[in-house]
Amino acid sequence: MTGRLQIAFRAPRLTDLEMMSALCLKSKAVWGYDADFMAACRDELTFRPTELAATEIALACNAGRLIGVVQLDKKLPVCELLKLFVDPGCIGQGIGKQMFDWATTRAAQAGADTMHIEADPNAVPFYAAMGAELIGAVNSASIGGRTLPLMQKRLRAR
Repeated sequence: MTGRLQIAFRAPRLTDLEMMSALCLKSKAVWGYDADFMAACRDELTFRPTELAATEIALACNAGRLIGVVQLDKKLPVCELLKLFVDPGCIGQGIGKQMFDWATTRAAQAGADTMHIEADPNAVPFYAAMGAELIGAVNSASIGGRTLPLMQKRLRAR
């Protein structure tokens, strides 16, 4: 695929959970992680029915096909971007930016001043380009002994 795709956002349905989880795993694998690493991440990248009510999730679709998923925890005063994954065949076409913009808009509408992101190290340049700054590190929930960059996007001037 070339050029920018037009996407439509929609809320997920219970029947979408397996497809959403598969997209997250497929997208994570683009960084070249081995099978053991991916197996360790499977639980964290799997969507559960309870997340449909507990968090805000949007599916990015092009012509009815799922090409991205974004998940936001709107706890205040700091919202957390939990997931942002793009189908590997659509990377570089502006989908990630559109999903990031969706998340920051929703977080700001909820009243958050900032949004935190526990980023994959490979995704730091993307989030930096979106205006997020590195503020520290956190322990990985999937891989013992691994730390992840903690990034922050300011949503309102202080």
